[in-house]
Amino acid sequence: MEPAVRQIWKRGFHSLHRSFILHKRHHSGRAEHADIPPSNHCGHVGPALLVSRLYQPSNLRDLGQDSRLPGEMSCKSQRLMQQAGLIHPSNPGCYYYLPATVRSMEKLVRVIDQEMQAIGGQKLDMPSLCSADLWKTSERWDLMGKELFRLKDRHGADYCLGPTHEEVVTTLVAHQTTLSYRQLPLLLYQITRKFRDEPKPKFGLLRGREFYMKDMYSFDVSEEAARKTYDSVCQAYTRLFARLGLRCVQVQADTGNIGGTLSHEFQLPADIGEDRVLVCGTCSFAANMETLSPDRTNCPQCSTGTLVESKGIEVGHTFYLGRKYSQIFKATFSNHQNKPAVAEMGCYGLGVTRILAAAIEVMSTEEALRWPGLIAPYQVCVLPPKKGSKADEAAVQAEQLVHTVGQFLPRLRGEVVLDDRTQMTIGKRLKDAGRLGYPYVVVVGQAALEEMPKFEVICQQTGETMFLSKDGLLDLLGTVEIV
Repeated sequence: MEPAVRQIWKRGFHSLHRSFILHKRHHSGRAEHADIPPSNHCGHVGPALLVSRLYQPSNLRDLGQDSRLPGEMSCKSQRLMQQAGLIHPSNPGCYYYLPATVRSMEKLVRVIDQEMQAIGGQKLDMPSLCSADLWKTSERWDLMGKELFRLKDRHGADYCLGPTHEEVVTTLVAHQTTLSYRQLPLLLYQITRKFRDEPKPKFGLLRGREFYMKDMYSFDVSEEAARKTYDSVCQAYTRLFARLGLRCVQVQADTGNIGGTLSHEFQLPADIGEDRVLVCGTCSFAANMETLSPDRTNCPQCSTGTLVESKGIEVGHTFYLGRKYSQIFKATFSNHQNKPAVAEMGCYGLGVTRILAAAIEVMSTEEALRWPGLIAPYQVCVLPPKKGSKADEAAVQAEQLVHTVGQFLPRLRGEVVLDDRTQMTIGKRLKDAGRLGYPYVVVVGQAALEEMPKFEVICQQTGETMFLSKDGLLDLLGTVEIV
């Protein structure tokens, strides 16, 4: 975890801890949130989510370094996700996404939807099976080379599985012959599976043949308007990564086989990163090394700063396309003079599954998986005592606590799981909780049986432990942001 983020977490926890101490000094300790027996008042909350019922096959969780795929456990995020039963390899570059991963991805998609729609994005869904005719028209059928998955139908017609959709979306807009300048800018986006025939898939979800991506395409009346749209999307990306607690760097980049005249990558600094990024220590300049001469050391923007090299994982990419595709496919609109004009375009990608894996890569320890809190599959895991232990009677309080959280914090319903595997020790279940990365783990032990019950609360992002009353716990969990 980045030092700045860690400090924010620590300040928040110390502030809460002080408020709880003051609360206990000034009040008699009588619970403000009355106990609610599940059978009488909490039926509408629904049954507790039980860890024993979650689909995380144990043979996956125990893979460790002795994987059935020797040589492929090549990075921390891949190893941790396979050990935790979050993903399972299907064939090279393709994975099963198991339920907890799907929950996290759905949350990430909701965050992306919020940010894209806040700048006017409209969501649609385009075919993954794309006609070769479109790609031949743009001359990318041959340009893409072996990375393009190609196939023929029974009639001999050529198709490809879309790695990106510039041709398809531009054709769609071109078919709307009544498009007016009043309707622009038009921002259309989708979040779908993409396909790329990687020669050597590696690093789990970081570089695969099948993956999820958000791709947005903008249509504007002029170059000036298109560049404003470009900037607004880049700003939305910056807000997105800030909400996830990820330090992402926007760097100048090559346009590659997408084309256009302006491009930026959003890089997440990481030792496992395959991109080499140069960052100025004096000003805000940053660029992919591909865009600069290899022997350059001084900053081209401020001239005084020294460029420092680091590695990064590309999690987003933006392009100003101009008329590259709109001219070819005749995507026009009626301008102020009611005459046809060619639209100015941009395209903007986010690697959804790559963001997920990259976040785990940079936030986790070697032994414990960590998520951005906003997109963790579940926010809270409650651990009852071991069956037959001295604190066994506290098992009732653990179950009741789950229902109480659902009653007083309705937005956390479905976010709290009860680890009912009470045949296992607390220690073993704590280790499992670390593997799965719940932001908060609540241990219900002997202290829960005291006259003023206390719960041990572990924040896994910081490693801090607190002993809180039920009121204190509910206040803490009330600060959790849910998407």
